[in-house]
Amino acid sequence: MWDEQYRKDLERRRHDAVMGGGQARIDKQHQNGKLTARERLELLFDEGTFAELCAFREARPTVYGERTCDVIGDGVVVGYGKIGGHLAYASSEDFTVNGGSLGEIHSKKICQVMDAALNAKAPFISINDSGGARIDEGVASLSGYSGIFLRNTRASGVIPQIAVVLGPCAGGACYSPGICDFVFMTKKSAKMFITGPSVVKAVTGEEVGMEELGGAVMHARTSGVAHFVYDDDAACLRGVRELMTYLPQSNLKNPPVVEGVAVDRSASLESIVPADRRRVYDVRSVIHCLVDEGSFFEVQAAFAPNVVVGLSRLDGHTLGIVANQPRTRAGALDVDSSDKAARFVRFCDCFNIPILSLVDVSGYWPGLEQERKGIIRHGAKLLYAYAEATVPKVTLIMRKAFGGAYIAMNSKKMGADVVLAWPIAEIAVMGAEGAVEITGRKAIAQAADPQAARECLIEEYNRKHLNPYFAAANGLVDEVILPEETRHRIAQTFDALRDKKVETPWKKHGNIPL
Repeated sequence: MWDEQYRKDLERRRHDAVMGGGQARIDKQHQNGKLTARERLELLFDEGTFAELCAFREARPTVYGERTCDVIGDGVVVGYGKIGGHLAYASSEDFTVNGGSLGEIHSKKICQVMDAALNAKAPFISINDSGGARIDEGVASLSGYSGIFLRNTRASGVIPQIAVVLGPCAGGACYSPGICDFVFMTKKSAKMFITGPSVVKAVTGEEVGMEELGGAVMHARTSGVAHFVYDDDAACLRGVRELMTYLPQSNLKNPPVVEGVAVDRSASLESIVPADRRRVYDVRSVIHCLVDEGSFFEVQAAFAPNVVVGLSRLDGHTLGIVANQPRTRAGALDVDSSDKAARFVRFCDCFNIPILSLVDVSGYWPGLEQERKGIIRHGAKLLYAYAEATVPKVTLIMRKAFGGAYIAMNSKKMGADVVLAWPIAEIAVMGAEGAVEITGRKAIAQAADPQAARECLIEEYNRKHLNPYFAAANGLVDEVILPEETRHRIAQTFDALRDKKVETPWKKHGNIPL
């Protein structure tokens, strides 16, 4: 038999690792409404499946012979386990140890588990709760971030990467979440900023509060950095678990097929979408009529609300949805919505998720501000994303599809596999009123009754151009369908495209207009 001392020594070390910065700091973490690093991992992973790695690693002495951290584990917990029965890897920073600051060994632990995730072709989740780089270690801590960013980039498009910000995430640390596919934040505890309020004041003279500078609500509504915001740690981690049910393990796999409730509510669509394009409606109501019961998981709901994007299921299969939202800016595209939609389309294409585009777009939002912000460059991102995507792509033109925005919303010649349209669809360069003011100006001016002439020209333009049949006659719409036929026809189309394969020319990578 082994000497009992071996067992006691291991148990003591395990206890020290679990206690992190000590009971007083754990209590303070709880008082601040936050869970500990290990408690978060327990909620994230299926019960009893998390296996820790590198638990006993310690900070090395600096050139001056002192350790920058004297706690076993160096302020971060890493390992792997199952989420919904599927393998995933994770790191969780421990704020009770040196404020979760990142040093050399701390970063090496994260890099090791990121390498393991990439090798295993399994998702990686980083839980961030850190005061930033460990100042005592100087450039060694900064170099640690470099290693993380490099691995984030190498893994991008290969395995899903999810950043969960449950505390401070400051300075260079923000760029790892920035590279990840999705960023989760909590309302009260999470903060992300490159430079703090004191630096902003010193450089610009501006007085800014922490929430205004880097709070979750600001990042969800204004900057677009946060994709999901929840009230507390537990709700946030449940959100991560829900997202994972839509995602494949890697770009080599397809998303899981989940048995759900398939309810066809297509008959309700005619009452939801008015034929009059000047009347608004909520496109989410359309989505809920088409997808499996309760399966729509909206992404970036508060940012650029004139476009709605999210993951859903259709007959159990994961589906990405991009939809114009007539309730905001008449569904027009602008700088932010183009970025939002393009990023989502590229994510879906990375991970073999088919894309359904629901089109009701009035054009690009006009104005000097949009031109100065670079609507040309940002709008081109969406064109590029759709054209580049090789996953099955189906477009439904519900109502209006005008101008360049019609092209950008996955039109036939941009690579849509199938384009469907309702009978009320209007597909043209612009609406009849605007078109007639340009093309019929001379005839109207010379008419005995200009108003009657204008109305006559508008009626003629509507008859000739503002219907889906002109587009169908020219091969730009594959089929005109009734609302009650919509879900069945979309499901049938995606089923036919399930094994779609596209051969593309070899290239190192394209040069998307960033």
